[in-house]
Amino acid sequence: MATLVYCVFGTRHGWMGVLASEAGLSRIILPCRSAEDAVTKLGAHTENAAQLPAPFADLIARFKSYFQAQRVDFPDRLDLSGATDFQRSVWEAARAISWGETRSYQWLASHIGKPRAARAVGQALGQNPLPIIVPCHRVLSTNGKLGGFTGGLDMKRLLLKTEDITVQ
Repeated sequence: MATLVYCVFGTRHGWMGVLASEAGLSRIILPCRSAEDAVTKLGAHTENAAQLPAPFADLIARFKSYFQAQRVDFPDRLDLSGATDFQRSVWEAARAISWGETRSYQWLASHIGKPRAARAVGQALGQNPLPIIVPCHRVLSTNGKLGGFTGGLDMKRLLLKTEDITVQ
């Protein structure tokens, strides 16, 4: 079994959680009410993981800067070993959407060479285990409306507002 480490930390919008394997980051929990909620949302993996904040110090600092509306890059290595090839292609393409920009589900589908797969792109984004790092919040409906978001539409609005993006 691969070594897993995790940590939880506070931001101005709540507690976040991060889980990583030797291969890279594998799960991010968006801000929630408590540290306990963040651990619970990280799931059963924490039972076999060491709680070590030190390996995440730089990432924690970047998330805190992000929530202070500072442009931050997340070039971190990702462990996408549980993903399908299609999910990987969608998530990798979404990572290329820059801070403060948005794209549509249709654009993303065309970008990965599957122009008729906008709905499947939305489903893949709904399974994204690494929100913000894989910025699925930057993907909107073709009409410019929010579309969906696993973290809830209020969280999607907050993330877009953090990046000074206005949506309908």
